[in-house]
Order: sequence, then structure tokens, then C-alpha cells
Amino acid sequence: MISPESDPTGLHRVLDRPPVLPQAAQRLDTRRELWPDEVRIRVERLNLDAASFRQLERTHTTDGVVDGDAIRAAVLDIVATRGKMQNPETGSGGMLVGTVEEVGPDSPLGLAVGDRVTTLVSLTLTPLVLEDALASWDGLGEQVPCDGYAVLFGRSIAAVIPDDLPVPLSLSVMDVCGAPALTARIVGEYAATGRDPVVAVVGGAGKSGSLSLAAARDAGAARTIGVVPHQAESELLTGAGLADEVTIADARDPVALRDAVEKAGGPADVTVVCVDVPGCEGGAVLATADGGTVVFFSMATSFSAAALGAEGLAADVRMLVGNGFVPGHAAYAMDLLRRTDGVRRLFESRL
Repeated sequence: MISPESDPTGLHRVLDRPPVLPQAAQRLDTRRELWPDEVRIRVERLNLDAASFRQLERTHTTDGVVDGDAIRAAVLDIVATRGKMQNPETGSGGMLVGTVEEVGPDSPLGLAVGDRVTTLVSLTLTPLVLEDALASWDGLGEQVPCDGYAVLFGRSIAAVIPDDLPVPLSLSVMDVCGAPALTARIVGEYAATGRDPVVAVVGGAGKSGSLSLAAARDAGAARTIGVVPHQAESELLTGAGLADEVTIADARDPVALRDAVEKAGGPADVTVVCVDVPGCEGGAVLATADGGTVVFFSMATSFSAAALGAEGLAADVRMLVGNGFVPGHAAYAMDLLRRTDGVRRLFESRL
């Protein structure tokens, strides 16, 4: 028998001593038995976050050939060692989809046995057990078919998957749904003051980037600029029609990024960073007008580099960390997908 005492943040599952919050923990308790306010999910698919998967891909690529077996083994080792999916290099994880198989009597999440759900909290704090050795995954993509179970706490968040969309598509959208909601909030603040905000999205052809561009336009942006790394992405984003101007720049080159945004109609009042590579902090700051806002949604961001870089440039910019949660974020992202053909085409092309 387990103690009925639990904490809605999941502290009772932390094995570290002294205890820390589950996201910061080195190891979580993954027992199947539930505390009264928990929910257990039968997991069918993981969605690894982009920064984590790209790091694994880079580490296990030799002479241009990606070793999917090695990536699969690395993910299995992380989950077995830590009791959760948290890449030790990036600190990030992803999210999952599955079916509710048991609900504790005191769970506040409003879920019922049989609900097919996607979690809206990170795998970095979710107790997880994989029971199939990831036999159905080739290790070459971010979406991971699997069989196992996960546990949600009293303060976890989950959403029932809509019936009108394929599960892989829904999972891809839910994985990044915090980005468009926060983008819309920030752009809306500028528009409400009578300003005509220019919005630049770095990584505009990606999942969070394309949704952020759609959200910026939806919230009243006067001009949207999509920054992409190469011609193929430029053609993809141009074809989607989500940005008023598409420009090519290496986001890791501060001067190149600044010049590209300025040439496209900047500097930006709001710059949204959605790329999954490190080293983009300085360019994002330089591309943003004084009094503007930079929103960092990439888990590859060094927040110390961003803060110290802005100070060193004497840049009067507000910098925000996109924490992945805004009330109503899942519903808003799904609504954007349904009514914005360009967003849906981009997502489907990446599946």
C-alpha cells in the first residue's frame, strides 16, 4: 500500500534528497499504483521536442548517416534511468498521447477512463515507463510510437484529442500550442495601444513558428516577417502565405539576422524565436526595436546569454520566456490550424 498523502505538484514522486520539483529531479518514482489525485495514461505515442531530438540526431550522426538505433537506445536509457523523458543535454522532453486507464478519486483534471488525451505538460516532469522497447520506432523522427504508461499529477494539464483531426497532427499542434497563444497576447498588447506592430518570427516555417505567424496576424500585426535558414524553407513558408515577407538568414549570425529583418521591414516590435539550435540570442535582440519584446520559445536558448547580451548591447528590450502555458492555449492553437490553410499544410508536410 502507498501513503494517501500526495502533493498536486508531484513532489511525492520525487526520489531526490533533498526533494526538488519533478522537472528538476534526477529520478522519479514510476510505480503504477496511484495516489488519490493522480491519473494513469496508457501511452501510445511520444512527441519529442525539437531541440531534444535535434541534439540526439547530431550526436548519433556519422558521415552524414543518422543512426536511428542509437537514438532509440538513447531515449530508452534516459527513460529507464530517470523515470521520465528529459534529455540531459537540452533539459527538455516533449509530450505524449494516450488513453486514460485509471483515475484517482480525488483527481481534479476532469478526465474519465477511456478518454484519449494529449498531455499539455512536459515529459520532463511526467513519470513514464516504456514497456515495448520502442520496437515500432525507427529513431528517425520526433514522433515515437510506443506502449507504456505515464502518470499525471493534480496540477498536470491534459486535453481530450478532437475527433476531427488525425492523432499525429493533433499531437504536433498540442506540442507547441503555448507559442501562438503567448504571441497573440503580446502582439495584441501592442495593437491595443494604437501601434502598428511589426512581428518577426525566427524559424517561421516550423511548427511553433508557423502558428506564431498566424497568431500575430490574427492579433493585429501590421506586418509579419518570417525568418528561415535556407531557400527550401523560404519556398515552403512563402507558399503557405503566412508572412508578409519571408527572408533568409542564419539566426546564429547576429548581424545577418539584424540586417535581414531590417531589410524585410524591421526592426521588429515583437521578435519570436522558435528555432531549435543554440546561439540565436544576440541576433534576436539586435533585430528588435528599442522598447520591443523578444519571446524565446526555443529550449535551445541560453537565457544567461540573452540577458548578458542585451545588457552588453545596451538594448532596451523586454525578454520573455515562453513557458508553454497560457489559459486556453490548446483550443486557440487548434482553432488556428482549422481556419488557416497554410498552417495546416505546413504541419501535414512535416508529418
